[in-house]
Amino acid sequence: MKKSFVRGTWQKARAYSPAVITEGGKVIWIAGHTGQRDSAGNSLAGDFDAQTRQTFKNIEATLTEARASLKDMVTMTVFLIDARYTTRMTQIRAEIFGEDFPASAAITVRGFADPSMLIEIQGIAVVG
Repeated sequence: MKKSFVRGTWQKARAYSPAVITEGGKVIWIAGHTGQRDSAGNSLAGDFDAQTRQTFKNIEATLTEARASLKDMVTMTVFLIDARYTTRMTQIRAEIFGEDFPASAAITVRGFADPSMLIEIQGIAVVG
């Protein structure tokens, strides 16, 4: 599978690509993932950083099961309980993805199914 990134100009500072181009490969549709509990089952309620990192760990586990990884993500939709978390989410995403960012949208919501949730991410990955 061939993958290339449209870098844009200001988008790099927000840790996303305005477009990702793929040719060939298998598409993996990633359902909404959350991270209100760590791997040991402990609550992460109220800790945005921990929930965001756990959410990416949970997505990574799903992708591993699908024989893929986070680097294979081409787009994601990030749902946030508060727009003020957008910049912090961007910083954490930059740490995780380095230079090759998925395309992305961030949407603020009124609430989630679990009131302790602060973030949910769904996406699409493509593997060769």
